[in-house]
Amino acid sequence: MVPEKKISEFVSRLRVAAGANLESVILFGSAVAGDFHPEFSNVNLFCVIRDSSFRALQALTPAVKWWDAQKQPPPLFMTRDEIERSTDVFTIELIDMQQHHRVLFGEDVVQGLSIPANLHRVQLEYELREKLALLRQHLLLAADNDSRLWELLLRSVSSFATLFRHALIVLGHDAPIGKREAVQALSKQIGFDASGILQVLDVRERKSDRRKFDVADVFPRYLSALERVTTAIDKMLDSGAAGSS
Repeated sequence: MVPEKKISEFVSRLRVAAGANLESVILFGSAVAGDFHPEFSNVNLFCVIRDSSFRALQALTPAVKWWDAQKQPPPLFMTRDEIERSTDVFTIELIDMQQHHRVLFGEDVVQGLSIPANLHRVQLEYELREKLALLRQHLLLAADNDSRLWELLLRSVSSFATLFRHALIVLGHDAPIGKREAVQALSKQIGFDASGILQVLDVRERKSDRRKFDVADVFPRYLSALERVTTAIDKMLDSGAAGSS
């Protein structure tokens, strides 16, 4: 399901456009982790360049516009120095990238990075609270429309499952690769009803038809689980119950 030919074509176009300025291209995210879904997943590419000036970036435009025409998000572009100086603010993203990535061109610039465990905990709580607040905002706009409620559930569940996996890491436990396994593992550690989240994953993964579920029943359990996890993680971090990443 991962569009390998399109990825290879983009890398070829980028190498031509960038020339010696291109240091590395890395594929990360669901396309590598094994849970890529063509309807909901993006192909995530991380590109390391030597020169990030306006003129140098302009030279990459033809390749990036071609990639955009394939309905994929623009790759991330950073210099090696920026990567090394970003380990304190992009802890979740870089840990994910370290654990699941494939080098498509050049050097592996992420594997040897050192991620501060204390800042990983801070970002985890921030991301949980921010995404929960955003979910409530969108819920208020979609509350009278079942289709929009389902879209909100299906679009948000992947991000929350990723944060649940990082919660396990912060708490000092092994973190499964799969979204479903991470949700179930954290449910056992914290003690919350994961049924709403698991049902959304069933629908997302085409294991169940959403018409079998009442969104007015699923959403309250989904939201309650997220609130329970966010509060529990906050209290555990404050009490020093977290392990070391």
